[in-house]
Amino acid sequence: MKPQLTRRHLLGGLAAWGAAAAWPLQAAIPVAATSTIAARFGPLPAAPQRVFAAGPPAGVLVAALAPQQLMGWPMQLSDVARSYLGPQLRALPHLGRLSGRGSTMPLEALLALQPSLVLDAGTADATYVSATERLARQTGLPCVLVQGSLPDHARQLREVGALLGVAARGETLAQYADAMAALVAQVVGSLPMAQRPRVYLGRSANGLETGLAGSINVEVIEFAGGRNVAAAAGRGGLTRVSMEQMLAWDPEVILTQEPAFAALLRSDPLWRGISAVRSGRIHLAPMLPFGWLDGPPSVNRLIGVRWLLEKLHPGHAALRGLPPLAQAVREFYALFYGAQLSDAQVQNLLGIAR
Repeated sequence: MKPQLTRRHLLGGLAAWGAAAAWPLQAAIPVAATSTIAARFGPLPAAPQRVFAAGPPAGVLVAALAPQQLMGWPMQLSDVARSYLGPQLRALPHLGRLSGRGSTMPLEALLALQPSLVLDAGTADATYVSATERLARQTGLPCVLVQGSLPDHARQLREVGALLGVAARGETLAQYADAMAALVAQVVGSLPMAQRPRVYLGRSANGLETGLAGSINVEVIEFAGGRNVAAAAGRGGLTRVSMEQMLAWDPEVILTQEPAFAALLRSDPLWRGISAVRSGRIHLAPMLPFGWLDGPPSVNRLIGVRWLLEKLHPGHAALRGLPPLAQAVREFYALFYGAQLSDAQVQNLLGIAR
């Protein structure tokens, strides 16, 4: 439920917005080339207590690091999704988003909420940096843009944790991300590219949407030691593909988070000519409370990496000595989401993750 904006709040917000034109915008603070913080505008509070997440990746990031400081969710969450979160995160309202596919948060409403920081995370190219600067100029609010690529999550958690005044928490979560990266190195570090499985990530109900090379939506594939077959079509973001392209690519593994597409693969004769379908290497990843592979592309993918390593490299020696996946799921959800999952919830997740 969105918060109700009273006339007093709205007038106060509009007054602050009008004053923003005279607010001297602090230049983007230079950050090191190795930093995940791509841009910072405005005077940042030492420990912002009211953080507005501009989009879903930032929402998950702040939820994991500082749930008490997250004002609300930028995306809608179902009751079922909320049941996989701890009590504090489960109770947060839906506020709306500023970034991604269409803003649903008017600037007047944002100002009425009076956040102490606006944080965005994800792709940090020149377009997003410019948008962050424009938002800071229009509102007078401190704004930060953080690079969100999967290999950078440990550093991102440390830096944003320090930014939010929860450095110890950031270090704890970063150590989890470091351990996952070390596991990836053990499994795929010496694996020649030619021996890595050809993988397709199918989005949408018919599975014919995917990510090109360089897309943040499919980077989990290469991170976990697969080859994204759609990289053959060039670099970019999400794209639509044809059945003819699928047959030409002939992936050995098909991943999806769409139950309808997974069912289609097992019933539609058009897909039977593809190696992954013939061999049964079709893997449906969970989406509760967030996607294990994407949706959004944030720290929620870390548990997906563990699962995907087992799917892409079954029987690898480095994986045989690990705790059972059910235990890993419980630990991740408790650590990142503050959720104590029931046996039924774990079984539901692992029943999907096949």
